[in-house]
Amino acid sequence: MNKYILIADDSEGILEILSTYVTKEGFLPIIAHDGEEAIAKLGEYRPLLVLLDVLMPKKDGFAVCREIRQSSNVPIIMITAKGEDGDRIMGLDIGADDYIVKPFSPAEVMARIRAVLRRLDISEGQSKDIIHYPGLEINISDYEVIIEGRPVSLTKKELEILWILASNPGKVFSRDNLLNSVWGYEYFGDARTVDTHLKRLRSKIASSQTFGWEIKTIWGVGYKFEVKHV
Repeated sequence: MNKYILIADDSEGILEILSTYVTKEGFLPIIAHDGEEAIAKLGEYRPLLVLLDVLMPKKDGFAVCREIRQSSNVPIIMITAKGEDGDRIMGLDIGADDYIVKPFSPAEVMARIRAVLRRLDISEGQSKDIIHYPGLEINISDYEVIIEGRPVSLTKKELEILWILASNPGKVFSRDNLLNSVWGYEYFGDARTVDTHLKRLRSKIASSQTFGWEIKTIWGVGYKFEVKHV
């Protein structure tokens, strides 16, 4: 079983502390000192999870996160000295799974790693599930969506939102429901990030309404996956 955790940070002190704690938890730390090295190590080791500092030389954490998300759904926890909500929301919107602000306690980092990996275990427990609707196939195992026989490129968060809604046709989910299910209870950012992801998701599957299903907004309540005929 893959036990690697990639730690990307330009601070030797933080690398040493996090490596020590990661090792105590039974994982194998892989070290990167800048963004370019992080990308190279990711391809070489294919880690279980990435701890990614925002302010790094050569490529910052946001750029690295975007590049990773073009080809991988590996869990990413971003670490930064910036505590502004805008930075936190940006990191989560581009595909990070969690966000930690310096100064932090190593115990907090390990708790967040365990929480992210628990969510991963839950999704992998459903990995054989495939949902079919007319013109639509959602494969949560391979994180693939096929519409009209063609693959549709969705981010990890967009696909998970679609999976939750399509798994429960007719059920209304509030912003908070989706936020907790997809981002986890540890996320304390703006719930409007759900609206942003749904807007992008709808734009990518807009033509699918001809098959009799769509994501509908229930004003003042939330969202639901409506099926007119199956």
